[in-house]
Amino acid sequence: MDTPCDVMIHNQLLGLKGSVGSLVQVHEAGYYEINLKFGANLHRVLLPIAGTVIIAKEEEPELGPAIEVER
Repeated sequence: MDTPCDVMIHNQLLGLKGSVGSLVQVHEAGYYEINLKFGANLHRVLLPIAGTVIIAKEEEPELGPAIEVER
């Protein structure tokens, strides 16, 4: 996933279920750095990779069965 990227975030610790944020960076120390709105304010949060699911907000284009995406 490229950064920055708009994502939907699921994290049980903070009670996030599909909250929209912006992925800033993935750190080797084991956490995501995300800009997330709480109320009217934007906050930088660090969420553990082990307890967090992020989903790219923009869907992948349909490429068809004969084309593979190299990652």
